[in-house]
Amino acid sequence: MKLEVANIEALKEMVNQPLPQGEWITVSQEMINAFARATLDFQWIHVDVERAKKESPFKQPIAHGFMSVSLLSKMLEDAILVKSGKMGVNYGLNKVRFPHPVAVNSKLRLNGKINNVEDYGDNGAKIFWGCEVEIEGVDKPACVGEFITLLFE
Repeated sequence: MKLEVANIEALKEMVNQPLPQGEWITVSQEMINAFARATLDFQWIHVDVERAKKESPFKQPIAHGFMSVSLLSKMLEDAILVKSGKMGVNYGLNKVRFPHPVAVNSKLRLNGKINNVEDYGDNGAKIFWGCEVEIEGVDKPACVGEFITLLFE
């Protein structure tokens, strides 16, 4: 269920409130391979299935840590809509960590909240999202951090 808010002013009233959880996203080997091609990071623990089964402590391929970060935009888009928003862009990240590896075929979803909203220019806001990427059935998250976006009305 996506949360819909009217505008940036309404978003400011939601600071420290949790966002709705989105649908689970399954991280397939195809996705991992595509991410490797896009980032030119072909480390064997990600893309060599047979070697990972034999040599990796995880006994299977794992996704790139930055793949979890790259899914944040999609996860936030699925969680919340600011109706007045005309354009949004990524601004940066704070305190990103990868507490647990994401094994191939794991399911991920966002546990998020709005940490802060600051005015930005004449018609925008800088939004600080508290993000934790949950792995289904695992106690530790795949990724935690603060994702910062700019939104313009």
